[in-house]
Amino acid sequence: MTNFSVIENKITAINKYLDIVRKYQKYSKTEIENDFDLKGAVERYLYLVSQASVDLAEAVISFKNFRKPTTFREGFEILGEKDVLSKDLVEKMIKMAGFRNIIANDYEKINYDIVLDVLNNRLGDIEEFVSAIKKNLSL
Repeated sequence: MTNFSVIENKITAINKYLDIVRKYQKYSKTEIENDFDLKGAVERYLYLVSQASVDLAEAVISFKNFRKPTTFREGFEILGEKDVLSKDLVEKMIKMAGFRNIIANDYEKINYDIVLDVLNNRLGDIEEFVSAIKKNLSL
């Protein structure tokens, strides 16, 4: 069973990565795609924040002693089944888990329209996820 400090540490990590990755929102798609260092930084921090979200879901599941997920997406589904997350938020976080898989495994084939959409429009989904967890755990 996960102890409470693991959950707090995951939330802290997510907030740190969100702060870092937001610094890259000022760059255009072309600037990111054409600058190897910038491209790598954006991809890495988006990966880290999405992975930390998956890890947080799993930590909450362990802490609450819910059934163990077999996939990243199932972690969010379980939290939805247990009314920790709304159905809408479950869907958003399932998409984030899918994005995490793309970033982790398809380096040469990454669609930068998707990367820019996550960077500029989907970070709020992660904030909403953290808020729902904090509310559920009375943090």
